[in-house]
Amino acid sequence: MENKLSAHSEVKRPESVLVVVYSVTQEVLCLLRTDYPDFWQSVTGSLLEGERPQEAALRELYEETGLCEADGTLVDCQHSAYFAIYPQWLHRYAPGVTTNLEHVFCFVMRTPQHICISHEHTKYCWLPKEEAIRIMASPSNQSAIKNFVK
Repeated sequence: MENKLSAHSEVKRPESVLVVVYSVTQEVLCLLRTDYPDFWQSVTGSLLEGERPQEAALRELYEETGLCEADGTLVDCQHSAYFAIYPQWLHRYAPGVTTNLEHVFCFVMRTPQHICISHEHTKYCWLPKEEAIRIMASPSNQSAIKNFVK
């Protein structure tokens, strides 16, 4: 069986961060994926080897939005949970890996601002909390917004 990972790709670590970015007025940042055009999400990404969840959260936040610690406050929600990896992304992981441990963070900003999205996303928008919950593709993302956006 041929491995779908390219020669330049590495197998992903099945541990990731979810960073819900929102303003004090409860407007939530929503990012639209490039590879799946109907897949809205918050900032996400796998931990690199030797990386701690908080380090990954800040790295992914910067890579996907251009935001850094000076733009807001990173809050560790003290919540982690396993979820089944979507079938379209299983090829990124070692054979037999089907679940991922996700650590949830929030990044709280004073007001919504312009975002410099990465190649992983085609566009972004700021939506009220309830609308953001409705359009997010993953149940864990919906739950994080519902439970941690204050």
